Formats: sequence, structure tokens, C-alpha cells
Amino acid sequence: MNWYEDEVLRVEKESEKLSFLPETIFYGSSSINLWTTLYSDFEDIQPVNLGFGGSTLAACSWFFDRIMAQVSTAKRIIIYAGDNDLGDGRNPMEVCLYYRQLLGQIRAKFGDVPCYFISIKPSLQRWEIISQIKTANRLIQEEIKGDPNQHYINIFPAMLDEQGTPVRELFEQDGLHLSPAGYALWKKAVRNALNLSTND
Repeated sequence: MNWYEDEVLRVEKESEKLSFLPETIFYGSSSINLWTTLYSDFEDIQPVNLGFGGSTLAACSWFFDRIMAQVSTAKRIIIYAGDNDLGDGRNPMEVCLYYRQLLGQIRAKFGDVPCYFISIKPSLQRWEIISQIKTANRLIQEEIKGDPNQHYINIFPAMLDEQGTPVRELFEQDGLHLSPAGYALWKKAVRNALNLSTND
């Protein structure tokens, strides 16, 4: 996990500079880290962006104590990761097990704080592993089902066109990271899941 060190140090320093006590943790991979409008998109719920580039669910669990556990004021947690685990060759069951491990850490630290998992996105660059992505999403959704303090935000269908392939405009040129249009879609989906107004 040494290759994450610079990113983890950056997140630690940035979170220390906040001028408010965060109520909403956004945690996960570069899809969270690169969400440049996150603070304005969720200003009404005091967000903190704790995403770090390239992270996997395994890394999210590994660095939990250094990154997430320091935010003692969290009222809700939004997670996006798993994309890179599958890209690195892990199988869907491993991804689900890392999610379960992360949730165990969250429960030990934050109790029954509501947790929201954004489904692993269908991307152009990783279309060859779309079956693994679908399976990981299904396993995590089943893991979440039945727990009133866990929620599944399914962004998957909204990111596909009528032919069932990823909408090009939702991605940057690399076909993996989200474009402003992609983040606008995610903002709406997350705000809906949190029962917040989407008119702003």
C-alpha cells in the first residue's frame, strides 16, 4: 500500500484545513477525489472529500484509521470504490468482502451512522469486465439489503444509453473518469438518495 502514501498525506492535510466540522464523509477512489464541485454540490450537509486517487476498497479499509476515523462528527457516509479492485484483477466476491470489512470498521467507529454505497459505474475503459462489475454490484446490493442503515445508490442504468453501453458524454477522454455531466448525474442521484432538494 506504499504507493498511496502521497495521496493519503494530501487527504490528511486537506481535511485538517477545513473551516467547519464535517457532517458528511465522501470516501473512496478518484471518482470521489476528482469531484471538484462536491463542496458546493453538497454545501447544505457539510461535506468532506476524503477520496484518494487509485484507491481500491481494500485500500479504503487499509487506510480507514488514518483518513476516516479522524472525522468524529460524521452523520452520514457516502462510499464509492470497487472499480479499481476489479480493474486490478480481484474477483467480485473479494470486492464484496472488502466492502463488508470496511463497513465493520465504520460500525466500530461511528455506530449506526447511515452509509450509502454508490454502485460501481459502467465505464468505457473497463467494458471488458462489465460482467464482473455487475456481479460485484449485485453482491454488495445483497449485502446492504435488509439493513436500514445501509443504502445502495444505483447509478448504473442512468449511465447507459438505449443500446446498453456507457454514455460517452458522461466521461472524460480516458473513458474512465467522470466528466462534469457525469458528476451532475451523480449529484442528482446522491441528493435523491439523501432526500435532499435537487433544484439547486
